[in-house]
Amino acid sequence: MSSLAKVNKLFNLNRSEAHRFEDVCLRIVSSCNSQSLEQGLCVHSPVIKLGLHGNLFLSNNLLSLYAKCFGAEHAHDLFDEMPCRDVVSWTGLVSAYSRSGKHDKALELFDSMIASGESPNEFTFSSVLRSCSAVEEFDMGTRIHNHMIKRGLDSNSFLLSSMIDFYAKCGCSEEAHNVFRGMDSGNTVTWTTMISSLVQAQKWILALKHYVDMINAQVPPNEFTFAKILEASCYLDLDYGKLLHAHSITRGIRLSLILKTALVNMYSSSQRMKDAFKVLRQTPEYDVVLWTSVISGLTHDSKVKEAVSALQEMEISGFVPNSFTYSNLLKACSTVSFLELGKQIHSRSIRTGLEADVCVGNALVDMYMKCSNLVEDGLKVFRGMTSPNVISWTSLIAGFADHGFEQDSFHVFLQMRAVGVQPNSFTLSAVLRACRTNKSLSQTLKIHGYIIKAKECSEAVVANALVDAYAALGMVNYSWRVTRKMKDRDIITYTSLATRMNKLGNHEMALNVIKHMKDDNIEMDGFSLASFLSASAALATMETGKQLHCYSIKSGFSSCTSVSNGLVDLYWKCGYADDGYRAFEEISDPDVVSWNQLISGLASNGYVNSALSAFDDMRLAGLKPDSITFVSVLFACSRGGLVDLGVDYFRSMKNKYYITPQLDHYVCLVDLLGRAGQLENAMEVIVNMPFNPDPLIYKTLLGSCKLHGNIPLAEDMARRGLELDPSDPAFYLLLANLYDEMGQSNLGKKTRQLMTDKGVRKNPSQSWIEIRNTVHIFNAGDRPHPLTNEIHDKIVSLTNELKRRGYSFKDTEGSSYHSEKLAVAFGLLNTPSKAAIRISKNMRICSECHDFIMLLTRFIDRDVIVRDGNRIHAFKRGQCSCRGFHENCSRKKNTMFCMDSYVS
Repeated sequence: MSSLAKVNKLFNLNRSEAHRFEDVCLRIVSSCNSQSLEQGLCVHSPVIKLGLHGNLFLSNNLLSLYAKCFGAEHAHDLFDEMPCRDVVSWTGLVSAYSRSGKHDKALELFDSMIASGESPNEFTFSSVLRSCSAVEEFDMGTRIHNHMIKRGLDSNSFLLSSMIDFYAKCGCSEEAHNVFRGMDSGNTVTWTTMISSLVQAQKWILALKHYVDMINAQVPPNEFTFAKILEASCYLDLDYGKLLHAHSITRGIRLSLILKTALVNMYSSSQRMKDAFKVLRQTPEYDVVLWTSVISGLTHDSKVKEAVSALQEMEISGFVPNSFTYSNLLKACSTVSFLELGKQIHSRSIRTGLEADVCVGNALVDMYMKCSNLVEDGLKVFRGMTSPNVISWTSLIAGFADHGFEQDSFHVFLQMRAVGVQPNSFTLSAVLRACRTNKSLSQTLKIHGYIIKAKECSEAVVANALVDAYAALGMVNYSWRVTRKMKDRDIITYTSLATRMNKLGNHEMALNVIKHMKDDNIEMDGFSLASFLSASAALATMETGKQLHCYSIKSGFSSCTSVSNGLVDLYWKCGYADDGYRAFEEISDPDVVSWNQLISGLASNGYVNSALSAFDDMRLAGLKPDSITFVSVLFACSRGGLVDLGVDYFRSMKNKYYITPQLDHYVCLVDLLGRAGQLENAMEVIVNMPFNPDPLIYKTLLGSCKLHGNIPLAEDMARRGLELDPSDPAFYLLLANLYDEMGQSNLGKKTRQLMTDKGVRKNPSQSWIEIRNTVHIFNAGDRPHPLTNEIHDKIVSLTNELKRRGYSFKDTEGSSYHSEKLAVAFGLLNTPSKAAIRISKNMRICSECHDFIMLLTRFIDRDVIVRDGNRIHAFKRGQCSCRGFHENCSRKKNTMFCMDSYVS
């Protein structure tokens, strides 16, 4: 007989006989309650009419059935009509509200229960603690803890597990640990809860230690234990996860859906998707969460095509994607800039009604800001969101900054605060990035002020962004001040400092960062190591560079592409051609930067044909050259006098590679034409450029005018250049030297006098040489070195020897005190016989010193490598790698030793 038939039969009986069937009603309601069948609610009407609603057990079952079938509100209506209630009634309703996510109502009801005088039991406390955890109601949770102690329930393992979970979710891992330690003996649930709390507190190692202690205490882990501890292993070494996987198998833990999802997450987080799919196919159980985990793993591994295939397979299997599924796919679109796929996902989210979901909305804003050329696309999605949160605003701020609308980014930040949304550390980092790009010190100071007031300085992300912003603005002292106040400096702090110091030209200060890192016990990583190698390359401090190279090998960073590229740059800039080649060849998969370093190194060291061959090899390897590649290629053509080929390369930039030439490329082109004597063509290039000339391009053509003796054009270039930069002494000096060479020394003197009258000072010429890890610096005309007398005696001796051998060269008064000559003489006195002498100079080497050193290498059997402000001069057996294309050579100079081919 059906439940409904039994009720009808009961309803037709005499009321005096109703108590006989009370047991029947109880059985019907209890049966339906256990199965959540709403047919059992048909009993409610006859129960009232037959006067059975006074039966508390029957009413509590009806209350539970209403909550399961129609929600807490309908159950509350019945609760209000109950003539008597007990702890079960109160607990049932509190639990119903807690399960439905209406935690504030559950806590309010609990207060009413206490006020009514009813004493809660362990199930009441458990439900209330669940609500306290959900809304992080710390004060009430601690009151519950006190209630438990007063009622003698502080040893109840079920409640203690709830307390551990509560403290963990409120961010009080130490209190959670204290509760756990106070337990006499834990069971699987309490141990698992404790491990879960440590995972939530991001104490991964401690969570693993508790797992080991759990095993040693002979408490058997279950599938939930492994699911939680596998989550910790995602943030540690993969070997931990594989070991835990093996443990779950040897202990016979069933591969449930929750455990399978945890294993898939673990393997996919380590980009081991092959292993993740092996686990996936082991059982036929799937759900939306598992499929989303698979898609998330594929997107993190940048396997977008496979992620879309997984989505299709998921839908074929009958599972509807949720907001997290779509947001993961949209993140993949952002990563690989796949706008069209992002639009398709957007369309799907609209059809499934998930566009208004904040998770999907945030991913859409981020995708459009990163993939679309129009900020309006992301802005339109943002405006369509009903309740944008801090992530939404942060994506918008970062998007504006990335698109070059830094001022708008700052205004959006102000709007965000105006509507009451509090920025987080990532928001502040994004707006600081906008201030840095916009070079706005005033806005940076304002944001810094807000950070201090909001007490966000302790956040490493924010502090690092401040350090980087001030350093990018050239405010080095401010950067160091913020750094010193940081409680937790990390590798990002120091890498930002080193990188910015390099960009500002403070390479020595960049290398000093290493000492500060050692003081803080912070080890270098691949990025910081690349910055330090760049500083060493700029300073040509080979000993420091070699030490960094050794460190890269010992620490395993030598295989890092950025480090390898730094090594290529270091050796080429220091004139170590063989080592530069070797460093490049050791790169397993060279990228565009690697090839650029090789081409630039070859060109700077005089290997013009090899540089152009490397450019061809790069294209054959399937890599597309970028704008930096063409700067090096045009430089090589200029140094090799390959005018027609250089012009062809310049034209191919836009016609073949779709690269718009920038000012640097035009400077190279003007230099190429000017050196070849095509001064009018070079001037035409300047006139027809799509943007305004800068002082450098005028200075470049002025140098060519000096080389070819064109006074009128040189005067015009000097005038134009000084209008842009009146304080640059190079214009005066180049023009004065040209007058001298053309026999108009009176004009040369007037030009130098004009320079003095205007207060323009010549930059001091400086050369340095590194010997036994010590850098010795020489300034032109200075005599501060302790070996000054020996150095000058050596220069006189070498000069006399050259004259005795019959070599003629220009030796004007004072040239013996030029910094490069002082450095060469010092190197000859203090380096082993036949060892190469390596010198760096902050300016271009003068023609007299160039000729002197080149002739010197004919009889001293030494290689001399001089890296000046423009290129590397490798002097060997009376020849120079510049092959006669030295910038300061006299326009009439065409001597045999200058024009000979360089023999490597």
